[in-house]
Amino acid sequence: MGFSPPEPLLTFHDLGKTPNIRHATTTGLESAGKKQLNPTVPELIESTQARLRTIDILGKIETDPIACELAVIGNGMAGMASALFAANRGLPTVQVGAPGGIIFASGLLDLLGVHPAEERKVWQDPWAGIEALTQDFPKHPYALLERKEIEAAFNELLSFLEGENLHYQRREGQNSEMILPLGTTKQTYCVPKSMWGGIKALKERHSCLLVDFHGLSDFSATQITETLKDRWPDLRSARITFPGNDQIRELFTGELMAQAMESSENREKLAQAVRPLVGDAHSIGMPAVFGMNRTGEILAELEKQIGVPIFEIPTLPVSIPGLRLNDTIARGLTGKGVRRFSQERVLKVHREPGGDFTLDIGNKRVGKTVRAKGVILASGRFWGRGLIADRKRIREAIFDLPVHQPEGRKGWHHKDFLDLRGHPVNRAGLEIDDLFRPLDSSGDPAFERLFAAGSILAHQDWMRMKCGSGLAISSAYAAVKAFCI
Repeated sequence: MGFSPPEPLLTFHDLGKTPNIRHATTTGLESAGKKQLNPTVPELIESTQARLRTIDILGKIETDPIACELAVIGNGMAGMASALFAANRGLPTVQVGAPGGIIFASGLLDLLGVHPAEERKVWQDPWAGIEALTQDFPKHPYALLERKEIEAAFNELLSFLEGENLHYQRREGQNSEMILPLGTTKQTYCVPKSMWGGIKALKERHSCLLVDFHGLSDFSATQITETLKDRWPDLRSARITFPGNDQIRELFTGELMAQAMESSENREKLAQAVRPLVGDAHSIGMPAVFGMNRTGEILAELEKQIGVPIFEIPTLPVSIPGLRLNDTIARGLTGKGVRRFSQERVLKVHREPGGDFTLDIGNKRVGKTVRAKGVILASGRFWGRGLIADRKRIREAIFDLPVHQPEGRKGWHHKDFLDLRGHPVNRAGLEIDDLFRPLDSSGDPAFERLFAAGSILAHQDWMRMKCGSGLAISSAYAAVKAFCI
């Protein structure tokens, strides 16, 4: 039996030409041998794609099938977490899929922040929120999980990140209020250690200075200060010139700025510019651009030079904390022996007589074949191409599994785009059994060893409920656990 996914309406490569790997350098974009601090958006996407490719094992086209226990389809948080949990259990694992949503994310790990979404009720205790959510929506994926399983999933991921030198912090059993780049705040569960000072500063409301840079179009310290001034009277802002940008060219908070901050000379220039502005500030907040791999060391050095603690504030996509998280997990998975093909997609799936799966992977043509005893489908929603919508219905893109969805296209959206109830299409996805196996049209598992995880699951609205990472991580944990039974 074979399954051929339909052609996607939009591919990741449609957003920018796939770069030549030779031009993906460790110092960022280069043009005529000269670094640029103000690349265009397509250039940023090209640079990100090229750099991600260097993390994978890139070799010649393999003619012999790659045998594994578990194939993971998807390269977002659910796919990454699935591959990690599988590798930690000694399962030979292959991961396939284009770069996922992590590279566009803030780096924050949400568990549950809002429910009911239409009431915008915010939860400081995410576990109480999950209990209320599953009572109101008994088909939500969280309803299939016990608290101890969700906690175990987070603990395993955070322990892995700690071992890879990417440090996260959290309040035990509680959410924390986090400053966002537009001056709003949100409740989140785990944050990069480099941002923890911002949570403390917001809670204590002490005198604080926010600093941004001339030419930076996607981050404004002044806007954050104005938005929060009623809650935080002792918050003020300043703007300086970014080291190496003396001509005040347009800047983007991407990896080039982060790489520039890995230069001791640039850090000294930054410290010299900030020191006269400190005044009575107890701490300083700045956009999250302090290095790709040595953020803790860089901040510690700057704090010593300037004299007060410094914290990062998440930025708009493409976000450095999201790239750090993606790169750290990708490197760690490769170190654990996971075979990763992050620039390829599944072109066709065959079900073998014994129940195993054969996956033909590549871009426009088959480059490799993977044989797996089981598959975890973590291909995401519309952006990740896990779901595809045409004029009549929403389809699952690889196995053509039934998709829970409103009856008819007219039911996808409410008339008011800003309807507080959210749109029914947001809760479309795959229905699953207690073992996270997708169901067929009769309500039975479609395949004994096919599992699903992440945002492709039905009956959840992760974006409005602020539960995306928690849903991805915990459902990946449950899927791997079910496969190991």
